[in-house]
Amino acid sequence: MTAKLCILLSGGGRTMVNLQQQITAGRLDARIVRVIASKPCAGCDRARELGVEPSIIGGTIPRAALEALLAEVNADYVVLAGYLKKIEVPPAFAGKVVNIHPALLPAFGGKGMYGHRVHEAVLEHGCKVSGCTVHLCDDQYDTGPILVQRTCPVLPGDTPDTLAARVFEQECLAFPEALAALIEGRVKIHGHRAEVVDR
Repeated sequence: MTAKLCILLSGGGRTMVNLQQQITAGRLDARIVRVIASKPCAGCDRARELGVEPSIIGGTIPRAALEALLAEVNADYVVLAGYLKKIEVPPAFAGKVVNIHPALLPAFGGKGMYGHRVHEAVLEHGCKVSGCTVHLCDDQYDTGPILVQRTCPVLPGDTPDTLAARVFEQECLAFPEALAALIEGRVKIHGHRAEVVDR
């Protein structure tokens, strides 16, 4: 059965567009049924281009309010696609809220670590490898079970912009891979760890 996705975003919406491209190509059995933005942003315009009128809700969405918004469209999964607010996971969506982080968690995660701040920190620490992490969300920042990680090199002369571009290439592969595993029932949770298994 085609999974219904609710996308939460705060910026340009590139991750949402990538997911829609995967859906259109038949590589992800899903449909975007709701988009919630934390502020007016380019992602709102991109949502409209995809035929979904976004809801703009500032601040932290109370748990019960989020649950009601998801119930209105019978959403199956919540996808955080560059959403910069802390989420309160409704009990019915435990294990069904997915985030992508532009670094290899648990390094360079936590409150305030997003966007260019992450890439600046990676460069400041002299890391030779970076990448992205797709994980399930709990009520803390960047601490839920990890589904998929993909890596890329940190090159001499990298800036936060050049590193961000290379990491985003990996994000475009990792997020659809993780979502497909969830939708297809190939994710096994072992306490705080997640395992993606083959069909």
